[in-house]
Amino acid sequence: MYDDHIPQLDADLIELPSADKLGIELKSTHKPRILLLYGSTRERSFSRLLVEEAARLLQRMGAETRVFNPSGLPLPDDVADDHPQVQQLRELMLWSEGQVWCSPERHGSMSAVFKAQIDWVPLAMGAVRPTQGKTLAVMQVCGGSQSFNVVNQLRVLGRWMRMFTIPNQSSVPKAYLEFDENGRMKPSPFYDRVVDVMEELVKFTLLLRDRQDYLVDRYSERKESAEALMDRVNQRSI
Repeated sequence: MYDDHIPQLDADLIELPSADKLGIELKSTHKPRILLLYGSTRERSFSRLLVEEAARLLQRMGAETRVFNPSGLPLPDDVADDHPQVQQLRELMLWSEGQVWCSPERHGSMSAVFKAQIDWVPLAMGAVRPTQGKTLAVMQVCGGSQSFNVVNQLRVLGRWMRMFTIPNQSSVPKAYLEFDENGRMKPSPFYDRVVDVMEELVKFTLLLRDRQDYLVDRYSERKESAEALMDRVNQRSI
């Protein structure tokens, strides 16, 4: 996908999360599956560059990654949901066990490009909830001074999508100064924070992915299902 060389990474200090270190037994043996979304279609998109840097780190930490390209994605409800890009996005949502969301700040908010991607994903697809119980890391890039508007909004959005948003986050101010001519992030405390966030995401994903169904099992939904079952039984007996 891109050059995965990470010259600014101190290999001796990088944490490689594992089940042994977490003190858990894993049912799943495949690599953690992480979907990364970004919120700009510019040729030099800093949210894309930050996501690509995050993907390199995740791969270094043992994860499998997919980056969705939002260019050409129609506005929500502007076309039928069998549009190829909509289907690709939804398939990636189902494939993933954890996600990284990164948006530029536009007028104090997440970009329309980013929000459109989430708006194409329903809370339920048949009997499957495509995002429920998955882990989430949030990041933003800023054109000016540091802000936390977008990451705060992404946390609210993640909660609405029934995801587990990890405590750590990344906000990169004056992003145009943080990447070199090759699109690689320069060594800095901002880069180190991205490493922190990706480490934490992999740890939480390993910890939660085999326990998602139990952790998000709700009394109200069990009650609703039991009532629906009873209604069907009663209808058959009439």
